[in-house]
Amino acid sequence: MPSLKEVRNRIVSVNSTKQITAAMKMVSAAKLRRAQDAITRMRPYAEKLQQILSNVSASLDSSEGKYSQQREVKKVLMVAIVSNRGLAGAFNTQVFRQIRRTVAQLESEGKTVHILPLGKKALDTYRRTKYFNADLPTDGASLYDGLSFDKVAPKAELLMELFANGTYDQVVLVYNKFKNAAVQILVEEPYLPVAPPKAEASSKAAPSKVDYIMEPSREEIVENIIPKSLKIQLYKALLDSNAAEHGARMTAMHKATDNADSLLKGLKLSYNKARQAAITGEILEIVGGAEALKG
Repeated sequence: MPSLKEVRNRIVSVNSTKQITAAMKMVSAAKLRRAQDAITRMRPYAEKLQQILSNVSASLDSSEGKYSQQREVKKVLMVAIVSNRGLAGAFNTQVFRQIRRTVAQLESEGKTVHILPLGKKALDTYRRTKYFNADLPTDGASLYDGLSFDKVAPKAELLMELFANGTYDQVVLVYNKFKNAAVQILVEEPYLPVAPPKAEASSKAAPSKVDYIMEPSREEIVENIIPKSLKIQLYKALLDSNAAEHGARMTAMHKATDNADSLLKGLKLSYNKARQAAITGEILEIVGGAEALKG
């Protein structure tokens, strides 16, 4: 049985850890509220814009829709959207696990895969691997320092340029989609080329190509609206990941605090038992000494 001093030191240590996790839980809860409000406002707009983008791209000729060109896929760029910090349970791990599965499948098909990290944890994970392209920027972690559309737009422009000039034939986003504070949905989402509209679930037929009337002009839509829509899609993915991160960290810190409470109960019980055993031993020594003096 450990000594009273050892148990007392462990109680102090666990109690300090409990205070830290409880404080981190409150901080994450405050950040989650702001992040949740941001993604809740953005998601309906982004989803409707994505639907319009798919329909418009389907109506363009292959020579006009440079972001919707369906080429033979030889090189794939996977964008790993994770957090800058840990202590969020399996938040980052499940993104890395999904990327590992997808990369293995793509490589078995003879395709070359590179990974663009957005988040410090992804940069630390892939910097020294063969999937890291040194020509790509490594400042993805700075996006979360005041996350805004203006900071995300240059990254979206880079992805569009890499696809348009043929450096990569496909761009895929992998991130955690926010559902609620306790649930994050892992998403592997094709980003480029722009996918055509999907058929309705109730219909087995392929979606028909819609003939749009373009105003002010087809060229202006291709040059301005479609790139802006793609920027919005990347921004929405980062907002989703940011809200999911705070939810995952709040949940993880809540569980850690509960575990600390359970551990403290066990330690206090052990401490009381050890203290009672020590007191009983001292009483027996006193009684034994008194009996010896009588004898």
